[in-house]
Amino acid sequence: VFHTVDIAKQFMEKAKTSTGLKVTVDILAGTYETGKKCASDFLENMRIVFDDFLPRWNYRALPKG
Repeated sequence: VFHTVDIAKQFMEKAKTSTGLKVTVDILAGTYETGKKCASDFLENMRIVFDDFLPRWNYRALPKG
């Protein structure tokens, strides 16, 4: 979709709500390991809620209870 990180950043910086709320964009320079496992009790104590839009990318971990 985007050819460079800079192009993606430019589009993200243009995002705003109808009431004028704007976003701040910061690109992290680190490299992150894929396939890393969570703590053994994490899934027992947290509920994963997937967003309706792009659920593979947008989700939240909420404490159960």
